Amino acid sequence: MYKILAREDFSDVTFLLEVHYPMLAKAAKPGQFVIVMVHADGERIPLTIADFSIERGTITLVVQAVGKTTREMQQTCKVGTALYAVVGPMGMPSHVGERKKVACVGGGLGVAPVYPQARAFKQRGAYVIGIIGFRNKDLIFWEDKFASVCDELIICTDDGSAGIKGLVTDGIAKAIEVHPDIEEVIAIGPPVMMKFCADATRPHDIKTMVSLNPIMVDGTGMCGGCRVSVGGEMKFCCVDGPDFDGHQVDFDELMSRLARFKGEEREALERWTRNENCRLMGEEPHPSG
Repeated sequence: MYKILAREDFSDVTFLLEVHYPMLAKAAKPGQFVIVMVHADGERIPLTIADFSIERGTITLVVQAVGKTTREMQQTCKVGTALYAVVGPMGMPSHVGERKKVACVGGGLGVAPVYPQARAFKQRGAYVIGIIGFRNKDLIFWEDKFASVCDELIICTDDGSAGIKGLVTDGIAKAIEVHPDIEEVIAIGPPVMMKFCADATRPHDIKTMVSLNPIMVDGTGMCGGCRVSVGGEMKFCCVDGPDFDGHQVDFDELMSRLARFKGEEREALERWTRNENCRLMGEEPHPSG
């Protein structure tokens, strides 16, 4: 069992879990992910490692409660409880080379997993520009953590309530204008955000790496559910990624595949919600869900 040592809620749907797993914390690298099961009968879900500490023996996961399993995690994962299974680290670590100047871009939930990469680049001596985007100031998290590893930090909000008003692509444009010598951009967030980040850097010929999180089952390349098209070739995100050249990713195909099981996901959430309501009212859940 993998005990939860700390929890922090960033919003009504986004929360952080710090999980005790010393061996994983020692092995983890920026860009890798884990597959988690809440209980023995639970779904296997991939979650990017948002932080890790060898000293504390912990990994940090930031979760957005949007589907059945993540809603269940939001309700049941409290300090002192434990996850049933945590498998990892999985995926290829991000390549942190000898870049002199990089921009690390995170949007929404993608803010958390880009932090280890910003830290790793800083530790290698790079000049790091952090660009993080949120809908409004109330949803901002980890500002201090990013400030501690970034030479410059650009905060973007949709409504202009903090930082600059606009999307992370506006932050990228601002950074390139001041720093035309940026050698690499790392972008993590929703697929449509990463697509537009790649579009923003393409005219400047800046290498742009993105971290993909498609539908995944086993995490070993056996199921084929996480296949993506990169440069016209089929890749498996779980073993070939999750980092890929953003200028080569077929984002339209990726987004189409992500939408393929929306109906089933909605039905699973509705069944769980009905059963949860029955439990709260002291009734027996219907056998069919």
